[in-house]
Amino acid sequence: MSKTLAGKRVVITGGTTGIGLATAQLFHAQGARVLVTGRNEKTLAEARESLPEGIEIFKSEAGSLSDIDALVARTKELFGGVDVLFLNAGVARFAPLELVPESEWDDMVGINAKGPYFTVQKFLPLLAEGASIVVNTSVVDVKGFPSTSVYSASKAALRSLVRTFAAELAPRGIRVNAVSPGPITTPIYGKLGLDAATAADFAKNTMESNPMKRFGTPDEVAQAALFLASPASSYTTGLDLPVDGGASQL
Repeated sequence: MSKTLAGKRVVITGGTTGIGLATAQLFHAQGARVLVTGRNEKTLAEARESLPEGIEIFKSEAGSLSDIDALVARTKELFGGVDVLFLNAGVARFAPLELVPESEWDDMVGINAKGPYFTVQKFLPLLAEGASIVVNTSVVDVKGFPSTSVYSASKAALRSLVRTFAAELAPRGIRVNAVSPGPITTPIYGKLGLDAATAADFAKNTMESNPMKRFGTPDEVAQAALFLASPASSYTTGLDLPVDGGASQL
């Protein structure tokens, strides 16, 4: 049986943990040549141990334009061009409106919205005709939850960019779509700064309110990203594909 991404050149930002890691493993198994980025030395080292041999691991800060330039240069050196760009890197921190400092806005919007914007811009010369860009947004781009104002705004901006990029790049045959996860069992929930009791209540309430009564898995999001990256979705662009147990629809 032929592999879905045989010979395709893939770049995945934020590919050392969670959804990005699962997607890198799946895309590699489907025949792709894969480069992943990360910014944390610990997770970079862990990824080098867990990812299959042949996957390139590159240190890069998603919100840094100089790091994006270095990533583009390394990608050109390694692959020559890009067939699939998965913009997965992002951060999530929650706080009530009255407690959010300006620095938090700048950091989260810089990584979640500015970073992907300029990553696409700088990768344009490397994107092959017919390439696929997949963006990781979130259920919060269409839902309003307390204490998520900055995170939600950054992801809603990203959703808007998917539409405008899709329209602008269609003449080149480049498709731009998003995968929109709901609650997924990834390390990001351990980075929210919640104490154990609050984290347990958050998980319990999230599962109870979800139509499918559970968290999703990184593999389930990776499968959706594979669909959007592959020829199976060749007539699909501008889409935000929910992988959220029905949370945004029901």
